[in-house]
Amino acid sequence: MTHDDRLHEVLHNARVVFFDFDGPVCDVFAGLPAPQVAEQLVAILAAKDEAAGARAVETDDPIEVLRIAHEAGPEVGRDVEDALTAAEVEAVAVAGPPTSGAVDALRAVNASGRAVAVVSNNSAECVQSFLKAHELEKYVARVIGRPTGQPHLMKPNPFPLITAAEKMHVDVTSCTLIGDSVTDIQAAHAAGASVIGYANKPHKLGWFTDEHADAITEDMQAIADRLITGTGT
Repeated sequence: MTHDDRLHEVLHNARVVFFDFDGPVCDVFAGLPAPQVAEQLVAILAAKDEAAGARAVETDDPIEVLRIAHEAGPEVGRDVEDALTAAEVEAVAVAGPPTSGAVDALRAVNASGRAVAVVSNNSAECVQSFLKAHELEKYVARVIGRPTGQPHLMKPNPFPLITAAEKMHVDVTSCTLIGDSVTDIQAAHAAGASVIGYANKPHKLGWFTDEHADAITEDMQAIADRLITGTGT
C-alpha cells in the first residue's frame, strides 16, 4: 500500500525514473548473505592492514568494509573492491527472482514513455548480470554502478544521480529515484531530484517520513499501478 497520496504526482512529473538496485529491483544478498560477504572482505583487508581489519570487523555491511578499505589506501581498497564485485556477481546469480512488482514497474515506466536508469552503490557488473539473467535489459537505458575506487562518491553523495541524468540528457530535477534506504533519500534531495521511498521493512516508514521523501510505498507494484491507471492501493 502507499502512505503518500503524492505517489502518482511524483511519477507523473518525472521524465526519467531512477531505480536503486538492491531492494527495488533485486534482493542482492538473499542467497549469499551480506554478513558472509563482509566477513570474507574483512579477512582480505585484515591480511593487508591489521588496523583497518580491526575496524571493519565491527560491521556486517560489505559496502562499509569497502569504505574502510579505501581509507586504508588505494591498493588495499582496490583489492577489496575487486573481491566485493566478484561476490556481488556471485550473489545475484543465487538471489532468486526480481523483487515482487519490480518487473511490472519497469515495464510501466517504459510504457508511459519515460526512461529508466538503475543507480546503485552495487557494482555495475552485478546489476548488468542480473538484468541479463532475467531478460530485463530492454527496460533499462543506463546502469550507473558505484564509482570504482571512489566510495566517497557513492550515495548519499548526489554524484551517481547527477551522472545518470547527464548520461540520459535530462536535468536531474526532472528525475525521480525509487530507493529503499535513507542514503537514497539523502542523495536525491542533494541532487535536486524527487524521491520515492520503497519501505520494504516496516521501520522504514518512519525513516522515510522523517527524511521527507516525496512519496512512500511498501509495494513496487504500486509504481506500476499508478502509472497505468493513476490509482493504486
